[in-house]
Amino acid sequence: MEFGFAPEDEGFRREARAWLEEHLDAGPPARQDWERALGRGGWIGLGWTEGGYGNRQATLTQQVVWAEEYAHANAPTRSGHIGENLLAPTLIAHGTQEQKARFLPTVARGEELWCQGYSEPGAGSDLAGVRTTAVRDTDTYHITGQKIWTSLAHEADWCFVLARTQPESTRHHGLSFLLVPMDQPGRVEVRPIRQLTGTSEFNEVFFDGAVARAEHLVGGEGNGWHVAMSLLGFERGVSTLAQQIGFAEELGRVVETAVETGAVADPVVRDRIVRQWAELRTMRWNALRTLGGRTDPGAPSVAKLLWGGWHRRLGELAMQVRGAAAAVGPVDWAAAAPYELDAFQHLFLFSRADTIYGGSDEIQRTIIAERVLGLPREPKG
Repeated sequence: MEFGFAPEDEGFRREARAWLEEHLDAGPPARQDWERALGRGGWIGLGWTEGGYGNRQATLTQQVVWAEEYAHANAPTRSGHIGENLLAPTLIAHGTQEQKARFLPTVARGEELWCQGYSEPGAGSDLAGVRTTAVRDTDTYHITGQKIWTSLAHEADWCFVLARTQPESTRHHGLSFLLVPMDQPGRVEVRPIRQLTGTSEFNEVFFDGAVARAEHLVGGEGNGWHVAMSLLGFERGVSTLAQQIGFAEELGRVVETAVETGAVADPVVRDRIVRQWAELRTMRWNALRTLGGRTDPGAPSVAKLLWGGWHRRLGELAMQVRGAAAAVGPVDWAAAAPYELDAFQHLFLFSRADTIYGGSDEIQRTIIAERVLGLPREPKG
């Protein structure tokens, strides 16, 4: 596969780098302010296949350039990722013209933030086990149920919810994909989940008769499984390359620490470092191959398996090269309590979840086995 950057791509790179330098010069901005700045600059929605919604058009290689420059600039973590990279492509593929006209411009301007209502207690990565219900009453749906591990729900204006609209349906039948406003006091409640890291990126969301307009049903009633699976395919796109640049920077810091502590003298540690480097290069070429269109139905699952396990092993390696110091907090406990984790401690603890969220390793292997290798379906108990 040939994947290179043309002169016009390098011009695009200079423009992106200059814009990022100018807007990050004053220091890290507030998350919502940053989204709107990106929107004003036309940097949201570069990969959308439809223009006219406030986004500039960019080729695939230019999208890669933007993702790389964004990561190299150490720009803020995006709070608009779910709306831009998950909801928008799904609406472009399955939404009505009215839905596109209503929601795409506000995402492109960084004005409305989204979260994803998929996982549930007792179902986890098994989306076919959804129990949240949506009952239609003329021109509205009333949604009742609970979602969990919902990223950014505490900041989001909207949530796309997978709910069961046919009461007697089972598994992937009878599900629908609904767009639900989060600002419904008494009907939508968000509870942050405190993690091992002490932070709360994830949330529980409770729907108690929450209202969604019938015109905000995407893909038709009962067709939610198809829409949801389509969305998951969009989840592993150009942004994975930016993720890998972040991984490379983390690996670089681990190598530096190994040299500082003398851990690099251990041949086992050196072997692990080389393996991490080689696997990261493999992930990059696999991502480029996938973006180039030479892919298969299992490609998203393969990518998730690769990076999830890789990142968790990096967290373990970070602890190993630090030695005993990795297990303790600040020296001055009285002044530091409650203390914050350092970068390596946070990496180790947070990366424990990488093989679970976004579809656990077990689910990804089942997808590959059934949809790619054609193996018999696992019997349901």
